[in-house]
Amino acid sequence: MLALIAGQGQLPRILADRLPIAPHVASLEGFDPEGLKPDRRFRLETLGTLVNDLKSAGITEVCFAGAIARPEVDPSALDAATIPLVPRIMAALQMGDDSALRTVLSIFEEAGLGIKAATEIAPDLLPAEGILSKRQVEANHRSDAKRAAEIAGTLGDLDLGQSCVVRKGQALALEALPGTDFMLDTLIGTKYGTGALFYKAKKPAQDVRIDLPVIGLETVERVAKAGLDGLVIEAGGVMVLDLAAVVSAADEADVFLWVRST
Repeated sequence: MLALIAGQGQLPRILADRLPIAPHVASLEGFDPEGLKPDRRFRLETLGTLVNDLKSAGITEVCFAGAIARPEVDPSALDAATIPLVPRIMAALQMGDDSALRTVLSIFEEAGLGIKAATEIAPDLLPAEGILSKRQVEANHRSDAKRAAEIAGTLGDLDLGQSCVVRKGQALALEALPGTDFMLDTLIGTKYGTGALFYKAKKPAQDVRIDLPVIGLETVERVAKAGLDGLVIEAGGVMVLDLAAVVSAADEADVFLWVRST
């Protein structure tokens, strides 16, 4: 039996719809998924109890899906099952996202719970390589995409972010803790986005079972509002929610969507 450890957004609901048996849905308090009612909510301070309860309920696998922000830890809310995990949890909160998530994965795995990747449940969320939009890429986009892949790789090595915006070989914006939407929003209303492209990829050493990058309609809308020429995503490394709708939105906004093989 599988449990979804859910955050915000559409991904948890999409995965739940693909499963033959309805999963148990546990969401971090304050980060309910869109269109999916959690069976339970938990806090980081009760993580140990969550793991124990899942095992007692016959759960054998967990799948992490959806967006969360780093919660503040309230020492007074810690329960007995979580207190032994506090040193690891506090250390994880000081790490980059990938390192922190690996710590969380290890806690579940050490309890005997298998980790199932979202792409194992819905492999079609990883689109095939190619230019999927009506608008095509030009020579300057190809050189900027190569440069963006180098920049994103460095960001990933530092465990900082998964995306960037590049124009004429120069980085206009880099993703950090506030996330992709914040990064793109900083360009809206400025002149900097014209002729630029948005690039997103998984981190070089990322555990693909968790936190694989995602784009959707809102990403396309922000790219268009920022005046960028298009979106480039790493083939096999970025999930697209509702691909048909995303391609249609890209065409309507006259931006390109390129699934690029590195």
